[in-house]
Amino acid sequence: MSTKAENIVKLFGMTNQLLNEDLKSVEKEFAIELGHLPTANQTEDKYYPQFEHSVRKEASRMAAYYETFYCLEKSIRKLIQEQMDEDATDWWTTGKVPENVHTEVKKRIKKEIDAGITQRSTDKLDYTTFGELSVIITSNWDIFGGTIFNSRSAVEKVMANLNLLRNPIAHCSDISKDEATRLHLTVRDWFRLIGSNKTMEDNAE
Repeated sequence: MSTKAENIVKLFGMTNQLLNEDLKSVEKEFAIELGHLPTANQTEDKYYPQFEHSVRKEASRMAAYYETFYCLEKSIRKLIQEQMDEDATDWWTTGKVPENVHTEVKKRIKKEIDAGITQRSTDKLDYTTFGELSVIITSNWDIFGGTIFNSRSAVEKVMANLNLLRNPIAHCSDISKDEATRLHLTVRDWFRLIGSNKTMEDNAE
């Protein structure tokens, strides 16, 4: 599958998730069930039913936004991994990653080890934050510029917006309708950035 086609499929999936949220809002407003999603059986769970109904409804509504960011962040990590691997297989240790990112990643790994919990990954890139992923891209513009992205400023702006929109979702806060719309548009902006070079190549042919 071509990069352009892959990005279209990803955009379709994320758009679907956000549309589900719009349908949920309609269900909530008019107190109806449209049946667009399977109903999860929570009655057998020992603790979940003890939470307030309003909190459970909010959690259900916010789940799709979390899924959107989960997919988005994983896809950005994959993009970075693939592009950096093409440049050098040992890119993490050869000065390609800013020192402050190295420092923070080491702290997070040590914190997990000291806590005695299962480490989330053996890949250091999985320990970077959303903001740090943006820093890795812009710090290696010679690798990403012109091949994946056309504008460094556009990447910085879209990534900054995504990072701001991510905060309430990552910290279990509700998101307003306006911010949900903004998220939908910003996700589209991200895939437009990725597809811009491919579109230019196609048009040139």
